[in-house]
Amino acid sequence: MNQSSDQDSHPAIASLAEMVRLRYAARELTGFPRVQARQMMAGGHRSSFRGRGMDFDEVRIYQPGDDVRTIDWRVTAKTQVPHTKIFREERERPVLVVCDLRGPMFFGSQRLKSVVACEIAAALAWAGLSANDRVGGLVFGAQQQAEVKSRRSHHAVLQYIHQLQDFSQQLLQPAPDQFSLAHILEEARRFALPGTTVFIVSDFHDFDDACERQLFELARHSNLNFCHVFDSIETELPPAALYAVSDGQQQSLLNTGDNQLRSDFEQAFIHRSQQLKRASQQLSAGLLPFNSADSVMSVLAQAYGKRRKGRRS
Repeated sequence: MNQSSDQDSHPAIASLAEMVRLRYAARELTGFPRVQARQMMAGGHRSSFRGRGMDFDEVRIYQPGDDVRTIDWRVTAKTQVPHTKIFREERERPVLVVCDLRGPMFFGSQRLKSVVACEIAAALAWAGLSANDRVGGLVFGAQQQAEVKSRRSHHAVLQYIHQLQDFSQQLLQPAPDQFSLAHILEEARRFALPGTTVFIVSDFHDFDDACERQLFELARHSNLNFCHVFDSIETELPPAALYAVSDGQQQSLLNTGDNQLRSDFEQAFIHRSQQLKRASQQLSAGLLPFNSADSVMSVLAQAYGKRRKGRRS
């Protein structure tokens, strides 16, 4: 068995084969967000702006200031009233997928959050390509980051999912985190072009005021979407008992029979979730919760599947 096969069969490493297979399921996400375009480039998504573009929209009575080159002479001759053609422009909407694969993502009671995050990121990248968008991505590990520039190319997506697998494998060797979520968002600001649809895939464990400031700046020229990855144990501690827990470097015992501990633990998750929800509302950002035990494609299909076509995330 070669190294690639070993990686694909390891439950703690995102499977390259599975991320490639998501390409076919992602084609069913026909409601992938259609947002108002802000970038003056030809592309695959209609904007609400009207002007000289590729697709004819309607004919209306000529108004002062209209381009005389768009006058519809046939309708004008028939009605004896000047009419002009209106076109609906097509604008490009690049997609940037930012995946957090830092230490805290290497956790899960059934499936690791890091593996789930990789699948989410891969599915979103394939969906963007299927929608004829340029797709790029950022991956952040404990000690390093990787960038894949936005391109309308299968090679760009394949390059990105290879980075996802490599970074998920690096989590097998624990290391202190060099990046904060605020730093990740700052890098996303640097990388995202105006009009980009940005997906942040993370557990948002260190979401704070600095993150909100970065998100505010990012939202000024991008369409934001949060993919919140969490595990059931993060919402409620397991039944009362003594559990051995470790961060990969130190080990201790956790007494889940402590009622105060249970309450504090649950409230911490609720507080973080409410912070994220409030930020998404203030910034008009999409928010998708992903329980690590759930099917990634089921959650995405609920948001972007045929029955939700046209609805913003």
